[in-house]
Amino acid sequence: MGYRAGDYDIIVIGAGHAGSEAALAGARMGCETLLLTINLDMVAFMPCNPSVGGPAKGHVVREIDALGGEMGRNTDKTFIQMRMLNTAKGPAVHALRAQADKFLYQHTMKETIEKQDHLTLRQGMVEDLIVEDGKCCGVVTKTGAEYRAKAVVLTTGTYLRGKVIMGELMYESGPNNQQPSLKLSDTLRRLGLELVRFKTGTPPRVHQDTIDFDKTEIQPGDDKPKYFSYETEYMEHSENQMPCWLTYTSEETHKIINDNLHRAPMFSGAIEGTGPRYCPSIEDKIVRFADKPKHQIFLEPEGRNTKEYYVQGLSTSMPEDVQLNILRSIPGLEKVEMMRTGYAIEYDAVVPTQLWPSLETKRVDSLFTAGQINGTSGYEEAAGQGVMAGINAARKVQGKSPVVIDRSKGYIGVMIDDLVTKGTNEPYRLLTSRAEYRLLLRHDNADLRLTPLGYEIGLIREERYNKFLVKKDRVETEINRMKETKFRPDEDVQAMLKACGSAPLQNTVDGLTLLRRPEVTYGMLEKLSPSSAELTDDMKEQVEIQIKYAGYIEKQFHQVERLEKMEKKRIPENIDYGIIHGLATEAKQKLSNVRPLSLGQASRISGVTPADLSILLVHLEHYNRVKAAQG
Repeated sequence: MGYRAGDYDIIVIGAGHAGSEAALAGARMGCETLLLTINLDMVAFMPCNPSVGGPAKGHVVREIDALGGEMGRNTDKTFIQMRMLNTAKGPAVHALRAQADKFLYQHTMKETIEKQDHLTLRQGMVEDLIVEDGKCCGVVTKTGAEYRAKAVVLTTGTYLRGKVIMGELMYESGPNNQQPSLKLSDTLRRLGLELVRFKTGTPPRVHQDTIDFDKTEIQPGDDKPKYFSYETEYMEHSENQMPCWLTYTSEETHKIINDNLHRAPMFSGAIEGTGPRYCPSIEDKIVRFADKPKHQIFLEPEGRNTKEYYVQGLSTSMPEDVQLNILRSIPGLEKVEMMRTGYAIEYDAVVPTQLWPSLETKRVDSLFTAGQINGTSGYEEAAGQGVMAGINAARKVQGKSPVVIDRSKGYIGVMIDDLVTKGTNEPYRLLTSRAEYRLLLRHDNADLRLTPLGYEIGLIREERYNKFLVKKDRVETEINRMKETKFRPDEDVQAMLKACGSAPLQNTVDGLTLLRRPEVTYGMLEKLSPSSAELTDDMKEQVEIQIKYAGYIEKQFHQVERLEKMEKKRIPENIDYGIIHGLATEAKQKLSNVRPLSLGQASRISGVTPADLSILLVHLEHYNRVKAAQG
């Protein structure tokens, strides 16, 4: 017999990266929030790579921060290395990546959660959801405790019917030998939600003292690192970063793997779940890319106070003895000792086309899902969904309309739209190539895109918002000053142009024209014509990018304007696609399944053709005319 244990506005199930952000967002928006987790020692745990960021993922961390989320701040407090990637390319693909101290990261996040007003952190395994009249209004734990709420956010990660696989060994488990959640999958199926089986994996960890670093290449952090959070000004540990190390698989590595493929679960049929295409296991890489003589392996420290090293690039579910042989065939690891064995983990995930863009389930009112349960892979993707699910759960409780980020406003918007519109048949990973407006969605301008929204919904404090307005104003003022400033072909200007390999001036030009030359930087022009305003490095970077890429940016804005016309053509939730004459059968099925909220969303559904969209548009115009005539 259960007992009533408490009443809340929001309950978040699972305290991984999605759950942490969801709970913090809900509490910071004034909702009494309960965060339930199987194990209090695993809050914001990093079961795989202890890193944050990288291409597209780093953009998401900055967007989370611009909205008022925590991942960026927590990473800045706990990183042991920070690097900006792709600096030889354009600003659209610049990406910040941090190596985090795994243990410090989770403990710092747990401390933040424990100190947060309106937020209660509690250990407990949720086994059932309370649903009344089609609305989720609480949860029941294994001990029989019943907690009631106005909205529930499900962020179970890879714990749903989790199964660890290592060679011939298989057992029920969450990541890192934690308890799995076995009964909640049955609850979700009973509620009519369709589940799929996915797989992910992790590599072995090795002992630092048994690595021969002389046979590897050092990968240091940046001398003057940037930070993820717009609030971070300086971190003392920036001066004491830890390097990563690069090595490669060998011919012997490939032979060991090929000789033992019959013992590899992913080839023997023991693994039923679909794995991530963009993060394959080493055995999968060797088979798929048989022509490649070697693959990169990065040796990454897991923290300042541990000897464990993460072997990035060697994810595997091979038997333990094979894993050790593989490791010792790699240059620098000939005498290595393995501290933890790599493994694959299978788990249940919700088919994400069953969600509205707010991440609320279509079938059960007030039930939201976020993170790997929605078919994604990666901490950053999980946290991005978590902050949005937390925001929208709070908005639901407060009787406000949901917040949905457009594809043109953020990678978070791209990801959620991809999931709820197209679905995914494998663990989804964010890539810069998924964003059609990536020149607008840069790493450097996440605050300009999303901080006003964060302020509007109550996650950005007044003081921070005022600083943001000062930055925005100074950038705009400096761009206008550059437009008005004239540079004549005098001795100083010509010397500067010669030094940077640019053609000399023939006539007087303004600062915008001069800065659009590829070789010329804002720093060069600033020396010739200093600004009277106090500009930070971030402001100067913004001035340079906005001026240099103005033509391309304007072109993408025009594309966005055309898209917005499609997005503004709303589709009623209760529309019956079956009665629309002329729609192809496939289009009727896909539209009925996804139930898009706009013509723009409908256009992105696989199987819906331009002809189907034209027919749908005619139907909508007729529907709107009839509705207008009726009232």
